[in-house]
Amino acid sequence: MFSIRPYETRDYATISSFVEETWHTTSIITRGKLYHISSLEGFLAEDATGIIGVLLFRIAETECEIILLESLKENLGVGTGLLREVITHAKTEGCKRVWLITTNDNTSAMHFYQRRGFVFAAIYINAMQISRQMKPQIPLTGIDGIPLRDEIEMEYPLFLEVT
Repeated sequence: MFSIRPYETRDYATISSFVEETWHTTSIITRGKLYHISSLEGFLAEDATGIIGVLLFRIAETECEIILLESLKENLGVGTGLLREVITHAKTEGCKRVWLITTNDNTSAMHFYQRRGFVFAAIYINAMQISRQMKPQIPLTGIDGIPLRDEIEMEYPLFLEVT
């Protein structure tokens, strides 16, 4: 059993260490832009043990970009619950789509998002070269030894939903 609530300023230290532990940084690059987690909105999933998931996002005009989704306890619905929360929030903010970037090596993320209604929107070939200029610690090889090269844009088009 877990609950989801908005990320608040008082949560910054906890979220910072949570993200640092998983990502080894508190800055995230997406489409050539560097974001620090303190500048983002978000939702947290918590259970009796504490924070078990985080979703960070930003809204610009009519688009909601998911910058980070991380679940410490898989197969409990944490990621799905956080996605539902941000989609609901994006609708109330008048967004036309929710979108995100993943990398070509992260096939499990691509499967996860597709099962939840996201579709492929674009592939940015060799985009990781640009990201490495901003953040040189990004490895050359990703999950399962796959060369880390491309960014994959996925979207959940809100304007297509039937209400």
